[in-house]
Amino acid sequence: MLRGTSATLRNLAHSIRHVSPPFSTSAVAASTQPNAALELDPTLKALLQDIDISLTSHKQVMAKRPPRELEPVAIEYPEEAEDAEDFVEAKKIGAVVIPTELQKAITALIDASDKVQLHSDATRLFFDESEGWDHSYDVKYRSRKQGARHSDRDGTAFASVVLPAHYSAICAVLHHVKHRLGPQWNAQRVIDWGSGAGSGLWASMNTFQKPTSASEEPRLSTSNIFTYLGIDKRDGLVTIGKRLLRDTDLGTLSATWQRSFREDDIIKRTEGHDTLALSAFMLSTLPTPLARKKFVKELWESGAHTIVLIDHKTKAGFQNIAEAREYLLEMGRKELNDPETSDWPVRGAHVVAPCPHDGSCPLYSGKSVSLVCGFSQRLQRPSFVRLTKHVREGHEDIEYSYVAIQRGPRPSTVGEGISTQVRSVGRIGAVGREEAEQIRLKEGRVTKELVLDADHVETTDEAETTDHIPAEILPTENSKEVEAALRNEAFYWPRLVFPPLKKSGHIIIDACTAECKIMRLTIPKSQGKQPFYDARKSSWGDIFPHPPKNRPQERFQFTREGGSRGDDIGKRAKGRDRPKGEKSYSKVEEALKERKRASRRDRAVQKEDFELLAER
Repeated sequence: MLRGTSATLRNLAHSIRHVSPPFSTSAVAASTQPNAALELDPTLKALLQDIDISLTSHKQVMAKRPPRELEPVAIEYPEEAEDAEDFVEAKKIGAVVIPTELQKAITALIDASDKVQLHSDATRLFFDESEGWDHSYDVKYRSRKQGARHSDRDGTAFASVVLPAHYSAICAVLHHVKHRLGPQWNAQRVIDWGSGAGSGLWASMNTFQKPTSASEEPRLSTSNIFTYLGIDKRDGLVTIGKRLLRDTDLGTLSATWQRSFREDDIIKRTEGHDTLALSAFMLSTLPTPLARKKFVKELWESGAHTIVLIDHKTKAGFQNIAEAREYLLEMGRKELNDPETSDWPVRGAHVVAPCPHDGSCPLYSGKSVSLVCGFSQRLQRPSFVRLTKHVREGHEDIEYSYVAIQRGPRPSTVGEGISTQVRSVGRIGAVGREEAEQIRLKEGRVTKELVLDADHVETTDEAETTDHIPAEILPTENSKEVEAALRNEAFYWPRLVFPPLKKSGHIIIDACTAECKIMRLTIPKSQGKQPFYDARKSSWGDIFPHPPKNRPQERFQFTREGGSRGDDIGKRAKGRDRPKGEKSYSKVEEALKERKRASRRDRAVQKEDFELLAER
């Protein structure tokens, strides 16, 4: 009965859709119908319209009708579709998206090359069967002529595979350094050692932008940087970098490249506050420690106030960064102790990131490296990267080690009065304010229920409120002073150097602290909603502002024969952090299971013996 009724309604709706003008989508279609429109009851018309909508939305009924004459046809452009896809991917938090200008430049470069040959070159240069795709470029040819013949092909492969990954790592570091130093620091000149195909140029130009609306995408023409100097001896990569800028609006930028850093390029100390000395993935290409030391000294003598060094997150890369960090800080200490430099406007040096101290690195012993201080950045792969690599994943992760050093002494901690205000206001977010408001309302209700005297209620309520929430839920008047004080104090906050261990009732954090040690901090739920929320939302590489409730535990790297293993630092397999002599419940459980299995086998053997005796 119901099936017949639904079939009748479908047939009636089909006839109405082709007969009645209100249900027709074209004037031409309506004019060719032989019968006049039917006058239907409004209720029945609404019912038929609902049936018509449900039928057209069904997958089997939904079919594309060929467009009739004079009907508008929507044309899909593949380029706009790709841009829309990248815009959706850009909404993913924590991932770097290649800007549209750079994507178009690399796509035009790839379109002018042989696609099959490009994939072959990319596989030859950057793919290892045991490790997969690598972002280092250390190819060597038999002669200069052979290298010149392959320079354009190698540069194109570098731009389509490695440049986006290098761009994402440099962007992550520069954004963090800019956030740490505050709005008063804005680089206007960049000196890039190992510029390659221009990853440092694009990253720095898109990081330091003029004030624009949040919806506008950063462009090279709206950057604050007006002078860029790239230093690189690899002519093939430099040629590709210049070619990527050929059809791009540079605005007021003056970009130049040269093979070495000359004396006339040195900037005066008084003019270097807006200059950035950048070197990304260059230290690993230098063959000897002496060459690396000479290279770091050249960065220091360039006159730039801010120096950023980035390398791969490998044992060799981290060792290069640690040695360069130690050498730069040593030259800064020499300036402070030298009486001839007493009249200089800026002396010394301090670490901006990632270290919360200027002492020796607790993970670098000077001889061997087992644990690496490094971080990871996710890149949303553009379409040309997926096509060149022949991969399906829409993202990839690049791991790196870095250090950012600035001239001058490390910012000192704030005074007692402002420090109290920072503790009460600066470390309290929405979760802490909500918790404080709930406590205040709860205590107010309890006090009013238990006490009848109005005067006593007012004083008690005021006293209780003052004890728990002095100024956390009140807006502060001098927010700029609190922000500046909080920024200076953040130079001493511990930084997570390993992924946190997130349990149900507490969070375990292994962080590098201002005491030049790797400390294990435990943040339980009982410490408060705000500290526990911040600890649970923290990730590898973040700084943590709350002091732990319990005493932190120092983590050591035990030196054995064959180097430092560092078994008890960071996230390790279960049981690795347990001291010797302590019982393992997992081993006890396994022993009990083995004992049960042995007893079952014994009973089975005894049963077989009894059966044999019975047969005899």
